[in-house]
Amino acid sequence: MDAPSRKTSRKGADEAGNDGRSAQRSSWRVLALSLGAGLIVLAGIAAYRQAGGDRGEPAGRLGYVGGAICKGCHAEEAMAWHSSHHALSMQHASDATVLGDFNNATFTAYGVTSRFFRRDGKFFINTDGRDGGMADFEVGYTFGVFPLQQYLVAFPDGRLQALPIAWDARAKEDGGQRWFHLYPDEPIRHGDVLHWTGLNQNWNFMCAECHSTDLHKNYDAAGDRYQTTWSDIDVSCEACHGPGSAHVDWAAHRNAWWRWQSAPPNKGLAVAFNERTGVTWSPDAALGTARRSSLQPLRPELETCGRCHSRRAELSEDWLPGQSLSNTHLVSLLERGLYHADGQIEAEVYEYGSFRQSKMFANGVTCSDCHDPHRLQPRASGDGLCLQCHAAAKYATAKHSFHPAATPPLLCTSCHMPTQTYMQVHVRHDHSFRVPRPDLSVTLGTPNACNACHKDKSPQWAAAAVERWYGPAREGFQTFGEAFHSARQELPEARDLLARVVADPLTPGIARATAYGAMAPYLTPDLVAQLRRGLGDSDPLIRLGALRGLEGVSPDRRWALAGPLLSDPVRAVRIEATSFLAATPPDRLSPEDRQRFERATQEYVQTQRFNADRPEARVSLGAFFAQRGETAPAEAEFQAAIKLAPRFIQAYVNLADLYRALGRDPEAETVLRQALAVAPDDAAAHHALGLALAREHRMPEALAMLAKAAALDPQQSRYAYVYAIALNTTGARDKALHVLEDNHLRHPADRETLTALVSLNHEAGDDTAARRYAEMLARLAPGNPAVARLLTDLPAPGQK
Repeated sequence: MDAPSRKTSRKGADEAGNDGRSAQRSSWRVLALSLGAGLIVLAGIAAYRQAGGDRGEPAGRLGYVGGAICKGCHAEEAMAWHSSHHALSMQHASDATVLGDFNNATFTAYGVTSRFFRRDGKFFINTDGRDGGMADFEVGYTFGVFPLQQYLVAFPDGRLQALPIAWDARAKEDGGQRWFHLYPDEPIRHGDVLHWTGLNQNWNFMCAECHSTDLHKNYDAAGDRYQTTWSDIDVSCEACHGPGSAHVDWAAHRNAWWRWQSAPPNKGLAVAFNERTGVTWSPDAALGTARRSSLQPLRPELETCGRCHSRRAELSEDWLPGQSLSNTHLVSLLERGLYHADGQIEAEVYEYGSFRQSKMFANGVTCSDCHDPHRLQPRASGDGLCLQCHAAAKYATAKHSFHPAATPPLLCTSCHMPTQTYMQVHVRHDHSFRVPRPDLSVTLGTPNACNACHKDKSPQWAAAAVERWYGPAREGFQTFGEAFHSARQELPEARDLLARVVADPLTPGIARATAYGAMAPYLTPDLVAQLRRGLGDSDPLIRLGALRGLEGVSPDRRWALAGPLLSDPVRAVRIEATSFLAATPPDRLSPEDRQRFERATQEYVQTQRFNADRPEARVSLGAFFAQRGETAPAEAEFQAAIKLAPRFIQAYVNLADLYRALGRDPEAETVLRQALAVAPDDAAAHHALGLALAREHRMPEALAMLAKAAALDPQQSRYAYVYAIALNTTGARDKALHVLEDNHLRHPADRETLTALVSLNHEAGDDTAARRYAEMLARLAPGNPAVARLLTDLPAPGQK
């Protein structure tokens, strides 16, 4: 069925609400997208905001016209785009588009033999469905084109689900032309969050925005159904240039909508001048020239490419090209599990977060300097791309690489853009453009380009070779690895190292933002002052990081710090600030502030409702309601999350905590036992149930649960701390001290553990140990009056 200006996607046949694996896994992994290696560019016909002021709301008269209209005037660009990965990002399944072998081919994984076949001119796979039974499923769409192609199945509730058995589109001599499983090392069966019928293989949420144009998810939370629509099935012109109705109107009637000047011929871009706002921007005229300020976080082209080439969460569909990506998306920082401590890629994070760390970014380089925006190919082959800017006489020599006889010959990218393989066959370059640092591999355990090739050698060997060639001083633009490593290891020195990172204006903004967020466990008055400065930074990512770093600030101090950010020009910052201020009592605010807070609250709720097809959003919204004292809607959101994903344990824990606050302790216990029934090895559920039982004075049962939680997840220092405190209340002080000492070895900067060690050792008469731990605490929190009192109350050495 057709709708005005867009085509309605097909619908299909499975039951909604498939659950998945526990939320306490390392993360709810995102279905990987076969986006290809190319980047895209924002050019002249970008539709700028015409209304909405600083909130960036799209103008009502802008609309999507479809890429076919653009080809009439822009034939050369259309022809270049036609065979690109963007043009082939998603297609209807047909003889012309399906690359895989559907001639009764079979593939076996985890005891399930799937068969690929054709019937009545259509493509089918016989495989296990949601209930584990074998059934025939029609392939409706191809997804991606190279180096792999996935296939989508449509269901009656509007869901499109991605099959995990993909076709290797590489040449046969490269190991391709075969079926393979995206998760070969982990048994995935029906009921798993990663099963192809499950929540994390759902195209509507996980993939659609970046594979089609003018995508509207249209999720109906009440019916748990989708009516997802698009204007172009693929990544067409307006996916990058924005809605083109005003530009088409200008071209047709020569209206003075905005004024153009030609860009340099070698770029084929344009300088856009918005009559209403007076905003002018474009890539620079030539490579290697002076560029935009390194301290300017907003690069319109990068922000546009980053919409899909980043690890992020979508907050709104009100995207327009050139605006801050953070206005419609929540960008991941350099977080553990996504990036190594020195910022190298680890999980599937795409290019945006890496490039924002780079010296290239700092010097104003942008995506189209290296990538043709329509063909999506590098602008030059081999080292020719880098040598457009970097002098061949200095860098294209054996004196620089020290590998004159390497086979195959080393390229610049071999050492400065090391690769990682995702989705089994998709090799991607790290876009942080770093110098090889095997010395950091020795001290921080991070990977390095040298040992990626010399796998039989040690990092120490590689570090010694680099020192012989280049001398003892190590160069490098990314200097934050030690600080992030210390913070991840919870070392006491992390506090000062992080403070140095955020104080250096030449450190990449995304790294400073990450450092701000990592300060939360180390809060002291001087760090709060530093974080306050971060709240006023021009980079929205830094403002976000500073808000996260202030997490430990008491609710009564939060409004003075973050209240102004409720009117921030960037949506992601407003959303974060609203969550941060959720517990603020409205009756303490002026009428003007109360009105501003309510406006922000409405936007926060709207954002979570937009992602109501995800249990994380339902839990976030429930927690927000609970902090505001709105217990009925909070309970409804937690219950909705459980229904949507029965193995998302955080929903049970939050619901139980709400029941505890309401004095409904028996219901809290019931909910937590339900959680353990679906996830018997979940540490958070054991910990929460242990606390619930302790409140009911059922200490033997409580201790068993708390002990199990601490054993299941020793990385959570609080689990061991609470277990130790519970032991001490039952008179088992020696055992409690043993648990605390072990916890301190794992988490040397944990203040709760250190405080308990001071108190329990003092009670045991061991003031020497108590003072030793108190001094550690004082180094972590200099100037803290409570810590100073601890030291004062302890006898001086030699006294009794």
